[in-house]
Amino acid sequence: MNKCRKTAYLLSKKQDETRLTVPERVFLGSHLLICPHCREYKKQLDLIQKAMKKMF
Repeated sequence: MNKCRKTAYLLSKKQDETRLTVPERVFLGSHLLICPHCREYKKQLDLIQKAMKKMF
């Protein structure tokens, strides 16, 4: 699994309110520091989650 794909998976897992392991959190944090595409993807997921919470 490439790093961006793994990041997308972990972001989805985290949004499902599943606890990430320490190695997963370290990987996610470090990858988001260096990858502008994944940071943008995270931003979009956060916006969608906020909108969904407002709707329900």
